[in-house]
Amino acid sequence: MLIGTIEGVTRVIGKSQGYLGLPLRDELINCTVGGQCTPAMVTAWQPTPDELARLNAGASVHLRVLGTVHPPVMVGVGDPPA
Repeated sequence: MLIGTIEGVTRVIGKSQGYLGLPLRDELINCTVGGQCTPAMVTAWQPTPDELARLNAGASVHLRVLGTVHPPVMVGVGDPPA
């Protein structure tokens, strides 16, 4: 997956740590566990042509989290480009 630029970017994280830099949008969501106004960060990812072909063939999306403690995450699909 290629890092995309999410609409409404509020900051870029990771670049100072040697990573490519990940544009994200901070937002507040209503969460069934965390309650109303739970802070969340949203990022955008674009599949490469090979990944898109594998997804269309039924492959799953894999989420890799660095470290040993898994934070709560949500995976979804954004709107197509205008």
